[in-house]
Amino acid sequence: MGFRCWLLVITFVLSLGFQCELAGAHGQRQLLQSLEAADDGVCTAVVSPQGYECREYEVKTQDGYILTMNRIPQGRGGGSAGKRQPVLLQHGVTADGLSWLLNPPQQSLAFVLADNGFDVWITHGRGTRWSRRHESLNTSDSAYWAWSWDELASYDLPATVGFVFQQTGQKLHYVGHSMGTLTALSAFSEGKLVDKIKSAALLTPVAYLTYMTTTIGRAAASAFSGELLGDLGVAEFDPKGAVGTKFLEAVCAMPGVNCFDLMASLTGPNCCLNDSTVDAFLKYELQPTSVRTLVHFSQTFRRGVITKYDHGSSTANMAAYGQSSPPEYHMSNIPHDLPLLLSYGGGDMLSDVKDVQLLLNDLSNHDADKLVAQLVKEYAHLDFVMGVNAKQVVYDGLIAFFHKHS
Repeated sequence: MGFRCWLLVITFVLSLGFQCELAGAHGQRQLLQSLEAADDGVCTAVVSPQGYECREYEVKTQDGYILTMNRIPQGRGGGSAGKRQPVLLQHGVTADGLSWLLNPPQQSLAFVLADNGFDVWITHGRGTRWSRRHESLNTSDSAYWAWSWDELASYDLPATVGFVFQQTGQKLHYVGHSMGTLTALSAFSEGKLVDKIKSAALLTPVAYLTYMTTTIGRAAASAFSGELLGDLGVAEFDPKGAVGTKFLEAVCAMPGVNCFDLMASLTGPNCCLNDSTVDAFLKYELQPTSVRTLVHFSQTFRRGVITKYDHGSSTANMAAYGQSSPPEYHMSNIPHDLPLLLSYGGGDMLSDVKDVQLLLNDLSNHDADKLVAQLVKEYAHLDFVMGVNAKQVVYDGLIAFFHKHS
């Protein structure tokens, strides 16, 4: 999910009084409800009851975070013997790997890939429900939350991609949504991961944020410029907690901000969402992140360039980077022969078409046969993960892209 989608979630949940009721896909509703009834993980509660084999792994990052990964090694019908091509699914901010499993199997990307012969690996990012452990820190320690998406690109992705590579003995395909695209692009631009990746599919690619059109998103990004952060005095941002509520109240009080009709005014006019899936998303996908990550996105929006996290002073930056200002990520440094698929929406107010074009300009020297850009005019930000017709509109082409570059 894009970095401002969390504001949509907070506000919409508050407006419903946290009383969202699932409807529609009865079987999927029952499976998701079991997540509340017990401490079951994703395999036990959601994947295995659908008839899929599922395994759970723990991966430790170089900076000590212990992450959970789930694996769906084959489709419901089993499959032929032999190695299957691994695919890693990376979610966005304030979500976790469950976001790839909210729709019924014929519509959810993780299940669709498994049923099409892939070995599917799902990540759960640091700080989210199933990845809240560290070798020495507790989530109550502010030091646990001392990271931004820089660390996700530098530590989490190398750990998870490296683990899949080690377990399978194969290079893998990568799928990212929103912030999951930014972290991958940043890593690629520094030469990380590229020796273990066959191709990458980037859904609603986020890099530049200059042309973000949502008033609420722009106000939220501006609010995280410093003064509100000092008022909060915390390192963890929990959308369901007091911090999320306080921030919401501050943003909604800003002149010109409309905190009603949020689905259209924040993400853009998503065309193809099932109400029951939206309810499930609101109920189960409100995941914590670090305040520093939101500040980092704010810096990107306000400056119009993609840099590492600005620690707020030349002295602090010098200590972190050896220079007075944070280094820039140069997307033009991404290897020209790395196959990339960019799929983005004409109605997306978060990953705006003009911002995607800035990224494509950076990739102008990419090998022509290794770069595919798909504009889905009717789609907005959430359609790419939750759209009821995403299989036909996006996933079938994504699978064909993977097969071409396998």
